[in-house]
Amino acid sequence: MVFRRRDRRPMLRATADFLYPRGGWTRAFHYIKHRVRRLPDSPERIARGIWAGVFTTFTPFYTMHFLVAFLIARLMQANILAALMATFFGNPLTYVPIGFVSLKTGHFILGTKFEEHHARSFGGKFLDAGDDLKNNFIAMFTDKTADWHGLSVFYHEIFLPYLVGGILPGMITATIFYYLSVPLIRAYQKRRKKIIKKKFDAIRKKAETEADETAKAE
Repeated sequence: MVFRRRDRRPMLRATADFLYPRGGWTRAFHYIKHRVRRLPDSPERIARGIWAGVFTTFTPFYTMHFLVAFLIARLMQANILAALMATFFGNPLTYVPIGFVSLKTGHFILGTKFEEHHARSFGGKFLDAGDDLKNNFIAMFTDKTADWHGLSVFYHEIFLPYLVGGILPGMITATIFYYLSVPLIRAYQKRRKKIIKKKFDAIRKKAETEADETAKAE
């Protein structure tokens, strides 16, 4: 494959790079920012893509953020690549505050509480839901009895509050990024056009000079 790494990274190394890239999250952020600004599209469409990607990180659809960002970007007629890149706003450094704010907001809106002492912790309820899906899938082909308790707890105490509570802070954060992105991208594109025009003018001037010298020599 063209894009496959020649040096396959061990699983532990790949996990470590995801949690903390070799160049650090600051370098990773600047790299993504640089790539987004160089996208060949209007500042508004790119910014709408950023909106879609940032908003997606406030949804509980972990492992599917690329798909969700893609769908939202299509609906908004936004730059899809910008949306996919902007999902990196959700990373191990931001998922904790995003999850905390989304859950707190969701339980407040729904009038419910996160009953950690009655059942399991936040991560534990994710694991319980995963175990239920796995065990119930196996139960379809064996004599085991399906048990949906863990998945039910996860839905009512994690997924639904997260889904409802992430909408408002997600929209606010995404909108802030939108309005910050438009002027920055527009200024960058104007500066880049000037640089490219200057290079072409220099090439044209050099070609004209060489042509004049050739004509005089003849």
